[in-house]
Parts: sequence; C-alpha cells; structure tokens
Amino acid sequence: MAIVWKCPRGGLLIHSDRGSQYACDAFQLLLRELRIKCTMIRKGNCWDDAPLE
Repeated sequence: MAIVWKCPRGGLLIHSDRGSQYACDAFQLLLRELRIKCTMIRKGNCWDDAPLE
C-alpha cells in the first residue's frame, strides 16, 4: 500500500528484521524492481539497529 500511495523513487533504503515476510523471494524481487535497497539485522545482533534508530 505504501508503494502505491507514496510512489517511492529508486535509491530508497528499507531496514528490517529477518522475518520471513521481508526475506521471501517475492518481496526481495519487488524491492529490486523498484530499485529499493534492503538491509537486515544480523541474526542475534540487536545492535545492528542502533545506527538507524
């Protein structure tokens, strides 16, 4: 819904946990098509989020 309403441009960065909804092939393919870079926290390392928050 956010993609339809906000029409993000390429170069956008999305940061998420390693949930299956974010790691699945369909979601990752959509991000690549929209030229959105995805970063994820490393397993068991909560400090990955600190610089972004």
